[in-house]
This record gives sequence, C-alpha cells and structure tokens, in this order.
Amino acid sequence: MVKNDTPRTSPSDDTIRLTLNGVWRGGRDMFAVALFSIPFGIAFGTAATEAGVPPLEAILMSVFTFSGVAQFAALEFWETPVAWGMLAFVVLAASARMVVMGAVLAPWMNALPAGRRFLTLAWMSDPNFAKSQPDWRAGERDAGTLLGAGLALWSLWVVGTVIGVLGGNVIGDVSAYGFDVVMVCFFTALVVGEAGRLAKTTGYKAFVPIAVAALVAVVTLPLLPSGWNIIAAALAGGVATVMRRDA
Repeated sequence: MVKNDTPRTSPSDDTIRLTLNGVWRGGRDMFAVALFSIPFGIAFGTAATEAGVPPLEAILMSVFTFSGVAQFAALEFWETPVAWGMLAFVVLAASARMVVMGAVLAPWMNALPAGRRFLTLAWMSDPNFAKSQPDWRAGERDAGTLLGAGLALWSLWVVGTVIGVLGGNVIGDVSAYGFDVVMVCFFTALVVGEAGRLAKTTGYKAFVPIAVAALVAVVTLPLLPSGWNIIAAALAGGVATVMRRDA
C-alpha cells in the first residue's frame, strides 16, 4: 500500500467546524508567543499617552482595533482636530496585507456560516494566520484554533496597553529589552519549517518564492510607505509560485 504524502490544500473533503475545544487548543498553543504581545502593547500605551490620547480611548483602541501597526501609524495623525480621512487611509494601507491573508484563508473560512466566519476573522493577526497554515495543511479542520490563538494575542495586547497607559513612563523604553526579536524568530521558524516540508515533495525550488518575496520586501522597504513593502513582497512571492508551478 502506497501512502499518499501529498499535503492537503483544500478542505473540500472534510467538514470545517468551530468548536470551544479548538478555541482552547489555539489559545494554549499560541500563549507563549502571545506573552510577547505585552511589551508591544506597553509601547503603544506609552506612545498613545505621549501623543495626547486619553487613557480610556487608548485602551479602547486596542480592544476594538487590535492592529499594532495601524494603531502606531494612527498616532502620527492624532491631532486636534483629527484628520479622519487621512487617518482612515493610513489604517487601511497599514492593514492592506489582510486582503492577501484573507484570500489564502478563503477555502477554509468560506465553508463556515457567515456569523462564525466573521467572528473568527475579527481576531485574525499575523502570528495566528501564520500558525494556521501548516496546521491546516496537516489536516486541522477546526477554525477554533485560529480564533483561540487570536484571542490569546488580543487579550495580552490589551493587557500590555493598559500597563503602558498606566505606568509606561515608569517602565521606560521596552524596545531596549529586545522583545521584538521573538516575533522575528517565530515567523522565521514557521517559514523555514514549511519550506522544508515542501522541499521534501517539490525539491528546493520551494525556496524560490520565499527568496523572491524576501528580496522584494527588503528592496522596497525604503521606497514604499510603511507596510506596502509587505504587500509587494506577497504579490511577488505569489507570482513566483505560479511561475514555478507552470515551469
């Protein structure tokens, strides 16, 4: 009997579900990484206070927005009166990568009822999106893992914001502690692990889209507004993947 090791990339043969057990597993698996959302939350809470955002509004921004990049970008436009149009455009640009992420998630998320789908996607962020990809290709069909991981990240981001708003000046500059390297290591480990798995079945050409995306991200970083280099990298990596498959 020959075992089929081809990874599943479509949920058509399984039932997509959202369960409390999945939410628990997702939150548990993401908790260690989510702890490092606290320093970023502290940094935002401190920066928001220094920018003149009232404490309660700064906390509510983290509760309802949950987008670190967009929130930091919004502070640059926090004036009196607030330039709402420009503020909305900056937040949209900073979060544009979600369009690409949503397209990747579509085969799984569209199988859920609309209410559960929107509930899950409301807590989507970069770490839980990245974690979901190898899990779902390995056969995970409980969208609760994506939601649970997002809730873990969100709750500790809010905790960090509260700490930053109330005592950020006492703590000082959290970037001096080097917490940001944890997220870099997390994403690097996921990308290398997934590329290694693909290389076993498709050869080392699997690394080509990753190399192309990384190159585009670095080259366009000083050329494009903040966040747009990630969009350019994602599109370039996607084109490289299609070209590799057609070659």
